[in-house]
Amino acid sequence: MPVIVFATSKGGAGKSTSAVLLAEQLAERGASAILIDGDPNKPVTKWAKLPGKPATLTVISDISEETIIETIEGAAAKAAFVIVDLEGAASRMIPYAISRADLVIIPTQGSQLDAAESAKVLTVVRMEERHLRITIPAVILFTRTSQTIRPKDLGAIMDQFIKAGVPIMHTEIHERQAYKSIFSYGQTLGGLDPTHRGLAAAKANARAFMNEVVGLLQNQPAQEAAEVA
Repeated sequence: MPVIVFATSKGGAGKSTSAVLLAEQLAERGASAILIDGDPNKPVTKWAKLPGKPATLTVISDISEETIIETIEGAAAKAAFVIVDLEGAASRMIPYAISRADLVIIPTQGSQLDAAESAKVLTVVRMEERHLRITIPAVILFTRTSQTIRPKDLGAIMDQFIKAGVPIMHTEIHERQAYKSIFSYGQTLGGLDPTHRGLAAAKANARAFMNEVVGLLQNQPAQEAAEVA
């Protein structure tokens, strides 16, 4: 079953939020999913201990550099989707997980610092491709963006990825209070109070993200940055 790895060498890029959104969207639609929490701060594990986690979603948190490959392979034999949330720091766990990925998603905010860290992860992906003599699809996911405001820095960073030929996801993960709420109180987006501010937009955003990821796994080409701009 497909393995989706969320990887960045920088903390605070929206990695865990994106991984949980994908997992809960898949699980809410009845798909079995295993979410592997490789972040030392265990944000996914803490969320899973709160009320409202879907029954079809399993979270695994007891992993290390020594066990990450075995854990991923075991999970892939059991669930329709395996989602790996890696730690936001440079470690051997990142290339090990990437070596088993069907898709690597690299979350980044619209800053030059984040873009530089994303480039480091892309380098790791390319090194694993050469080492294993396989192709590992990798895409950039912009996170914590505004649906209405497009900062100049974000446009400049997109241009950099265009010139480098790096695929960028058409869907961005917008800054939404509902995403923060599920980490604070538990639940999925579908389990939040229907009167929650901006919930409908958050659900639409998360659903679009899930649909694009599934499309990428089905070998539908990612939207190029030129289409996003």
